[in-house]
Amino acid sequence: MLLSNEQMERYSRHIILSEVGAKGQKKIIDAKVLIIGAGGLGAPAALYLAAAGVGTIGIVDADNVDLSNLQRQIIHTTPDVGKAKVLSAQETMNAVNPHITVNTYHEFVEASNIMDLIAGYDFILDGTDNFPAKFLINDACVLAKKPFSHAGIIRFKGQLMTYVPGKGPCYRCVFREPPPPEAVPTCRQAGVIGAMGGVIGSLQAMEAIKYIIGKGDLLTGFLLTYDALKMDFRKVKLPKVSSCAVCGDNPSILKPFDYEQAACKL
Repeated sequence: MLLSNEQMERYSRHIILSEVGAKGQKKIIDAKVLIIGAGGLGAPAALYLAAAGVGTIGIVDADNVDLSNLQRQIIHTTPDVGKAKVLSAQETMNAVNPHITVNTYHEFVEASNIMDLIAGYDFILDGTDNFPAKFLINDACVLAKKPFSHAGIIRFKGQLMTYVPGKGPCYRCVFREPPPPEAVPTCRQAGVIGAMGGVIGSLQAMEAIKYIIGKGDLLTGFLLTYDALKMDFRKVKLPKVSSCAVCGDNPSILKPFDYEQAACKL
């Protein structure tokens, strides 16, 4: 496939990069990325992936836009209040780049549907806001051999890591089980600075793009943490756990299952 004149102009700043070039841009155009959660993390990630030209982007979210979302979920605007987040996101992404396909899934991610949702995608972004969803996404991606980026934000802090099948630990290697209900405050209770979503969500988009073009070092085997008040990034080495229940030598988790726990509105 040859890039059109319009594509050459639209993606010119990518194409002049030796690490990307026309060949890399074609990989981006051919790629399929699923974003689970159109909130504080998914919003900036979706915008940058759309602008980059990722050819097919899926957005999963069961919520509608609320006025309190607009402080950080930059893909939505005031007139979108009350609209399904996936439709609001789709409209904004196609306004940024009308040449991409945006698939919308206005539903909760559950054990009953997650394997079907991730099946057709090359890379998964976890932009969810609660521990049950994060463990579900991890387990499903490990079982389906899908690479994914995990991230989380609260107050002035954020973290992210990337899982690539066969190349490092999964989320469950690091965080064995969800914490007990009410043990960790939700973002609604603790708050979150809006720009934190932009910092960490953009890094998730970068991880997806690096994976697609096959360049650079992914956060495979590392947890990157960010403290905005101290302007401190730390990269912590993570070991792969042979006894992990889903990716270990003798896994006990053979299919996704749902945890029950209160969610946090990112």
